[in-house]
Amino acid sequence: MNRRAINPGKTGWAQGHEISNPSRILFISGQVPEASDGSVPKDFKDQCRMVWANIEKQLLAADMTLNHIAKMTIFLSDRRYIQDAYEVRAEVLGKNTVPPAMTIIITGIYDEAWLLEIEAIAVA
Repeated sequence: MNRRAINPGKTGWAQGHEISNPSRILFISGQVPEASDGSVPKDFKDQCRMVWANIEKQLLAADMTLNHIAKMTIFLSDRRYIQDAYEVRAEVLGKNTVPPAMTIIITGIYDEAWLLEIEAIAVA
């Protein structure tokens, strides 16, 4: 499999993400900031970290890692969270070798306690 970022941005994402000959594709449903016990952190950054941990659980179940993400869609409940979402994303993804494509949407979230939701597509 070959991967290539198309017009990568300066903040860890690309305008496009080209994949040649993948053997597996994983579509990850929107992950929310809820722990297995149903608790939801109050702080946005803690919620963001919880969402990324939930994404990582799905990836691990498919024998993949965060580096396999090719596309993500981030749903934020308010645009005031954009910078915090960027900071946590950079913290979690680190120096991803091929930046994923990304879309951010400001919208109402299903549960008012949730401040964000993230869905992803991963390839291996």
